[in-house]
Amino acid sequence: MTQTAITRYPAIDLLRGITVCFMIIVNTGGSGAEPYALLQHAEWHGFTPTDLVFPTFLFVVGNALAFTMPKLQAMEDKQAIWKILKRTALIFGLGYLMYWFPFVRFDESGGWTWKHISETRILGVLQRIALCYGISALLLRSLNVRSIWITGLLILIGYWALMAWGGDYTIENNLARQIDRLLLGDAHLYHGDDIAFDPEGLLSTLPSLINVWAGYLAAEHIRRNGDRYKVVADVMIAAMVMLFVAYLWDRLFPVNKKLWTSSFSLLTGGLSMAILALLIFLTEIHRYKVGAGFFGAFGRNPLFIYLLSELLAILMWAIPAGNRSVYEYVNDMLFQSILPGANGSLLFAVTFMFICWIAGRILDRKRIYIRV
Repeated sequence: MTQTAITRYPAIDLLRGITVCFMIIVNTGGSGAEPYALLQHAEWHGFTPTDLVFPTFLFVVGNALAFTMPKLQAMEDKQAIWKILKRTALIFGLGYLMYWFPFVRFDESGGWTWKHISETRILGVLQRIALCYGISALLLRSLNVRSIWITGLLILIGYWALMAWGGDYTIENNLARQIDRLLLGDAHLYHGDDIAFDPEGLLSTLPSLINVWAGYLAAEHIRRNGDRYKVVADVMIAAMVMLFVAYLWDRLFPVNKKLWTSSFSLLTGGLSMAILALLIFLTEIHRYKVGAGFFGAFGRNPLFIYLLSELLAILMWAIPAGNRSVYEYVNDMLFQSILPGANGSLLFAVTFMFICWIAGRILDRKRIYIRV
């Protein structure tokens, strides 16, 4: 990690900040009660607002690439490739260590047991960000806009064809799960649905590239042409086209975050693009600054604050408090007593988010921007 002060694009910072803020809220719902449905992912096929959070983070990765790509293109091939691969490995490694952390667990006998590496999940959110960044940076460095559109279309159609040919669209029999089990093994997959299936698996990384590329193309169009009304309108029109195609495709290849179907990629890419156009219209054209200061604290150190939030939550779950974890104890004894049910769960999540915001605010005021 390095600490540098860099100039950023306000609307993209704002979108990034909003995304990280809501990512923390939906990831840290309080225990002891069922969170509101809007703060939960769709169980399988379907879509909730929560399902938009991670794709939008990938979208803003693409936004950032539009501004760093000229530097990468100016480098010699060897230097640029090394820089991309080094950053990809760093983000991937942090994600892997995060799932292994705190490296021990509290067992039934009351002692600490080493969490063996053979049981550690290999893929995950940061790992997908790393892979999408690395693949995108390497490809976009040499592709023109037309080639990006064609390659993206081939990926979406190809993924659909593979998934239709290799199984069905159930959690048990889809091709993405078969490949992950074969290459990684059940012990290294996510088990949150009582089955070895990773929603950030290898094959489904391919369509998630489209969310990055949508962010890249939108930001590149704005960067080259300014933030005039016509440019914002162009981005909004592109968003509407993506949403329309996603709606039609959903009938054949249903919108599904855990499979990251082609229709899901287009739906979330279109929504992210529409939100960015709206934010640019408000902040860059009409100069509205509502929320810029608050969300900017998240947006200027996004990966660091996300990692901080995850590590803090993992520690709270790992440390025992009687017959439960600190995470559960705080929720049951404090937040559920103040506001029982979903309101208490939301109150904890918002409080947790504010704690992370304070850390981001301190870094922002000191002009410390931690680049991972």
